[in-house]
Amino acid sequence: MAPLTIQRSASVPDELRVARCLSAPHRGPRLVFFSGGSALNGISRRLKRYTHNSAHLITPFDSGGSSEVLRNAFAMPAVGDLRSRLMALAEETDLGQPDIVRLFSHRFPVDAAPAVLESEVEQVLAGEHPLVRAVPQPMRMLVVSHLQSFAQQAPVDFDYAGGSVGNLVIAGGYLANERLLEPVLFMMSKMMDVLGTVRSVVDVNLHIGAEYADGRVVIGQKEITGKELPPPEERIQRLFLSDGTTEVPRSEIILPKRNRRLIQKADLICYPPGSLFSSVGANLLPARVGQEIAATQVPKVYVPSLGCDPESYGMSLCEQVGALLDILWSDAGPGVPATALMTHVICDSSVPASECNAVIERFGIPCVPLPLADETGKRYDATNFCEMLVSLV
Repeated sequence: MAPLTIQRSASVPDELRVARCLSAPHRGPRLVFFSGGSALNGISRRLKRYTHNSAHLITPFDSGGSSEVLRNAFAMPAVGDLRSRLMALAEETDLGQPDIVRLFSHRFPVDAAPAVLESEVEQVLAGEHPLVRAVPQPMRMLVVSHLQSFAQQAPVDFDYAGGSVGNLVIAGGYLANERLLEPVLFMMSKMMDVLGTVRSVVDVNLHIGAEYADGRVVIGQKEITGKELPPPEERIQRLFLSDGTTEVPRSEIILPKRNRRLIQKADLICYPPGSLFSSVGANLLPARVGQEIAATQVPKVYVPSLGCDPESYGMSLCEQVGALLDILWSDAGPGVPATALMTHVICDSSVPASECNAVIERFGIPCVPLPLADETGKRYDATNFCEMLVSLV
C-alpha cells in the first residue's frame, strides 16, 4: 500500500480539534517533545487536559543542583528533569495518587541543623517518615525497597541537603535494576498515574560540551546555561557530548529503538521553549535523531523561548533556528531540506516581522507569529500553547 501525503490549512486555535481533545484526552494526539529543564513543566500540566498521549524525551545530561550530587556519588545520568516532568504529567484529580506525588515532591531542608536533617533523612530511608507511611501498599513497599537500595549504596558523606525524595527513589531503582533508567521510570509512571510518556533520550552517563566562537571549550551543563554560573559571553559554535574530559563520538550514542518508535508514531514533533542548547539541542545529539525526524511526515514545530536565554547570546531568531538545524543536519545529512526537519517556527506576536522574514528567506520555513504569551509577556500562556499544538495535528 503506497503512502499518501496530505496537506491542509489550519486555524489556530481550531475550535473543533480543541473540543475533541478536551472531551476525550485519552484519544488525544501523539505529541513528541525534545525537552529538558523546567520550561515546559507548566505547559505539560495543562497539556493533560488535551491529550494523555504526549511523549517527552528528556536530557539526562544536567550537571547542577541535586542531580550533580547524585551523579558525583553514583556516576549515573541526571534524573532531576525526568522526575519533574513525571510530576508535571501525573494525574491530579481524585483518580490519581496524591500521596505518592507529595512524597516524590518533598525536598530535605537546606538550612536545617545537622541533627534535624539527619533525623529526617533516617526516617525517609527507613520508611518511617509520615510522607512515606501515607503511601498505600503495595506501592509503599516498592518505594521503601528503592530507598533502602539507595541507602545501602550511598557514600557515608552523601549530602542530602536540598535533595529530592523522588530523585532518591529513581536513583535507588536505577542501582537496583542493573543501572538502567527505563525500568524505574516505567514504575514511577504507573505509581503516579502519569498521563503521558517520559523517557531519557538516551540512558548514558555523559555531559554536554560546548565550543564557543572564541575557541574556548567547556564541559558541563551548568557551565553553559547561565543559571548557577555566569555563562561565557560568546556564541556557542558547536555542541557535543563528553565523558567529562573528552568528546564522545556521536556514532557511539545511538537513540534507543523504543524512542525511535515514539518519533515514528508521532502526530506532531515539537522543539519547545527552553535553554536552546542544554535543554533542546542536547536531546538532538544522539545518532539517529535527525534521521528519524526527517523520515517522519508530520508537523515539526519550533517554539522559541520568550525573554532572555543566556545560551542564545547575541543570536537572532534565524540563528537559533540555524543552530538546531545544524545539529539535526549533522545526523540526517546536509542534503536533507530544512523543511524535512522543521516545518514551522511558531513565535509570539511580539517578535518583530523582520525576525520572522529572515527565517523564511534563509530556510524556507514558514515563521508564524501568534498571540501565545501570557499577560507578563515573559512566559507562554499554557492554554494558548496547548491549543496551538493540537490545532496543528
